[in-house]
Amino acid sequence: MKRDAKSRRLTRFPMASGGLVRLACVFAVKENLEVGPLLKKAGLTPQHVDNPTFPLNVKSQIMFLNLLAESAGDELLGFHLAQTFDLREIGMLYYVMASSDTLGDALQRATRYSRIVNEGMQLKYLENDRLTIRFEYIDVARYQDRHQIEFFMVSLARLVRQLSGSNLLPERVNIAHHRDRFHSPFKKFFGCEVAFGSNMDEIAFPSTIQLMPLASADSFLHALLIAQCEQTHAHRLRSAALRVSVENEIVPLLPHGKAQAPEIARKLGMSQRTLARRLASEGLSFTAVLEGLRCDLAKHYLREADLPITTIAWLLGYQEVSAFTHAFKRWTGATPKQARSKEFSGF
Repeated sequence: MKRDAKSRRLTRFPMASGGLVRLACVFAVKENLEVGPLLKKAGLTPQHVDNPTFPLNVKSQIMFLNLLAESAGDELLGFHLAQTFDLREIGMLYYVMASSDTLGDALQRATRYSRIVNEGMQLKYLENDRLTIRFEYIDVARYQDRHQIEFFMVSLARLVRQLSGSNLLPERVNIAHHRDRFHSPFKKFFGCEVAFGSNMDEIAFPSTIQLMPLASADSFLHALLIAQCEQTHAHRLRSAALRVSVENEIVPLLPHGKAQAPEIARKLGMSQRTLARRLASEGLSFTAVLEGLRCDLAKHYLREADLPITTIAWLLGYQEVSAFTHAFKRWTGATPKQARSKEFSGF
């Protein structure tokens, strides 16, 4: 019985508080969009929207945002949703940040307790010549997401500005997914160039901001909130499925031809033999994961009208478009051009 309970705990999907889905539904209602069918397709129910204490699957949240963005014709849905919502809606995480003594303390609290809000997202606090906040996915495929990550990064920038009481601007913003358009609104909001197609998702600020005192600091409230956060945080820690960890390491290496088993094993802190053995325990092989991921990525990229097929071939690690075309036809029975045409509905 104990073994079964542990197995369920380790294999359950990462959950989110659902605040982002509720914000998106409010937007949909204002735009007179039918939400019900989109929720159902994403594996969600009205209870997820109506009950703020009812958690939902992070993967379903990502899928719902993708579906809603397509239905609304808004390719920057997450970016737009993050612009104006009341930051206090983030909940306990907001208040533990706001009650911190300094901005650096607040950001460290955010990185420690980020999984209270979303188990599929882990923030990292890095200090060198800059103060960098890095966003890392846990047991969730990064390539499927655009809107959730853009929402989180814009929200973090807004938090920094609101808590500091000044228009603090990052020095660098890196985003892992590709966009050939829409650079202008991102640059206008962040106040710096945004590098899409990067190896990681991160926002870097001047290191001096960590010492900035917060006017909202409250040591007594902070101590109470930390105790609650620590208790909740302990229940969020769990092991991630290896396949998704492997996929998330493969994606940024594909264009550079470095997505090989030895390199992925090194990045995951294990030997190639251990990687093969652990994948085999999940009924997988590295080659199967790589091929399956390439197929899913190809379908995902082909839905992005601003990505040329030549670019997609490069992103998948093919030196020639013909090699990509041959592989895609083997996977789906159609060429990439056919897949983009309205006549083809194979995926």
